[in-house]
Amino acid sequence: MQLLISDANILIDLEEGQILELLFHLPYQFKVPDILFEEELKAHHAHLAGLGLQIGELTAETMMDAFALIQQYGGPSRNDCFALALARQEQCPLLTGDKALRKAAESESVMVKGTLWVVEQMVQQNLLDKIEAHRAYDRMEQAGRRLPWAMARQRLDNL
Repeated sequence: MQLLISDANILIDLEEGQILELLFHLPYQFKVPDILFEEELKAHHAHLAGLGLQIGELTAETMMDAFALIQQYGGPSRNDCFALALARQEQCPLLTGDKALRKAAESESVMVKGTLWVVEQMVQQNLLDKIEAHRAYDRMEQAGRRLPWAMARQRLDNL
């Protein structure tokens, strides 16, 4: 099963869309850096580990890599850079919707996938139908999540 490293905003998008639990029914493994989990998710989302979210530890070398990324790229947050460094360490794609992190990952030759891809995977795996996916997008939009809504809906309709 392919491993995907996630930042927090993908998980928040899916939670706002009320489809977060479906993530762990996809044929992928999901992992976040331990420090990101502790600082951004543990207080309100500790149950994610029980659903299948893996907590990844950065090696000493990867930690140094993360600090270099923090210095090199001004846009992504510190925890975002930890996620990027972990994706490089594990040699796998990064899940993010954060524009600055996406640009940094692409500069570092790390494959990036986002919320739209995840939702489309849910539809393709028959975890959601298109109507349910549109409703999830509506909930995300009403919660103030920032996605390219016209493109999201068009891509969903084209599946």
